[in-house]
Amino acid sequence: MNNFEKNENPLEFIDNSQSSFEALENLEVETYVLRLYIAQNNFKSIQAVKNIKIICEKYLKGRYELEVIDIYENPERLEKEQIFAVPTLIKELPPPLQRLIGDMTDIEKVRICLSL
Repeated sequence: MNNFEKNENPLEFIDNSQSSFEALENLEVETYVLRLYIAQNNFKSIQAVKNIKIICEKYLKGRYELEVIDIYENPERLEKEQIFAVPTLIKELPPPLQRLIGDMTDIEKVRICLSL
């Protein structure tokens, strides 16, 4: 006889599962994973790095990983990630995947992209 057969009725198990699901649903996402593609010393790229760091520190302090990728140092990643313009921000986690192109000066647009 397995544990399921000798324990309480299955309905109680379902109730416990539902309450566990609701508890998980209310948890905040721990870490945002972001990648920012830039072009070396391009003014818009420099602004994008500065702006996204400010936004992340304000809204995601301690809950984000930001990777800044220079397309001239890592050209192979352009095709892999299908980057056609820079600066481009990709929010990999939490789902859904989002892409935002520009210097990140429009805070509302960035907040929508990041689902904040």
